[in-house]
Amino acid sequence: EVQLVESGGGLVQAGGSLRLSCAASGFSLDDLDGYAIGWFRQAPGKERDGVSCISSSDGITTYAASTKGRFTISRDKAKNAGYLRMNNLKPEDTAVYFCATGYYTDSQRCDLAVNKYDNWGQGTQVTVSS
Repeated sequence: EVQLVESGGGLVQAGGSLRLSCAASGFSLDDLDGYAIGWFRQAPGKERDGVSCISSSDGITTYAASTKGRFTISRDKAKNAGYLRMNNLKPEDTAVYFCATGYYTDSQRCDLAVNKYDNWGQGTQVTVSS
């Protein structure tokens, strides 16, 4: 069974940092040729939005405008995990953060379209206080 589990969320003051992890089980990220990893977030009463993604090959990254320069996405195929480093956090970053995998025929590509991703974790809460 394919499973993604996020961790690393919590409560942090504005300007602080967190590192989210996404552990994969039931499959190997190394075997998922063409599968990008995406991070998404959903605040109460709002739609789920893309935060960042990293392609299957060559680690090509994409960021939402609101997170560019503050967030860094990475993947470690040896550890079968993905990460999202979040710096200079703002209260508007408060949300439940989800990781997901999605297939792209071009393995050097990814985007932040929610409907492109078909395996999702359960989410981890990030709360940023002002």
